[in-house]
Amino acid sequence: MNRRAMLHVSMGAGVGVLGTGFLSVTPPDPECATPLQPSGPFYPNRNQLDKDIDLTIIQGRDERAEGDVIYVSGQVLDDALKPISGALVEIWQANKHGRYHHEDDPNTAPEDPNFQGWGQVRSDEQGCYGFKTILPGAYPVDDDWTRPPHIHFKAAKRGYHELITQMYFADEELNEVDRLLLAVPEEERDKLVVSLGEGRPEDDPGAQRGTFNIILQRVARG
Repeated sequence: MNRRAMLHVSMGAGVGVLGTGFLSVTPPDPECATPLQPSGPFYPNRNQLDKDIDLTIIQGRDERAEGDVIYVSGQVLDDALKPISGALVEIWQANKHGRYHHEDDPNTAPEDPNFQGWGQVRSDEQGCYGFKTILPGAYPVDDDWTRPPHIHFKAAKRGYHELITQMYFADEELNEVDRLLLAVPEEERDKLVVSLGEGRPEDDPGAQRGTFNIILQRVARG
């Protein structure tokens, strides 16, 4: 199955400890929940021992992942903008070269054996979560479609509708022609696009930070 077919199929279809150094809170837009996006074909289908909040290094290895380090953090809130504690937040993404750590990815770009590729964490009492990762590369779906750099997110807690979405990066030219991002109503796209800013003194040298808040909708009870 080629990448385009895998992506269209996907459209139908151990937890880390949160450190305070990851927390960064920006008030969310209360107008609507975070827009949905397809999970893509490369959600991990095999468990792995290391799926903590630092995707830049794998336990037991000394070498770190290739690429520019970024910190992504935010809050998980309900549709009344109240923090949701204990929500499971997952991310998965391509490496620096645009290749996923997934056996079904046909991309011939280089693999990075030191990139974790998938992480999990539960939101704290204030709904905060955070990950340390690398800026993903773009990847080709086919000859006329290259996806912009993005990170896949899944957030879930009992009593709320599970959310699957994707986070994009500001000032990426490929955002302007990406079919999945353009499928989101124009007035809601900004909710999925994050601007990276300067990191904190305690961060890796040269690292950048971005804030991505997640708003879940409660399950209606009859």
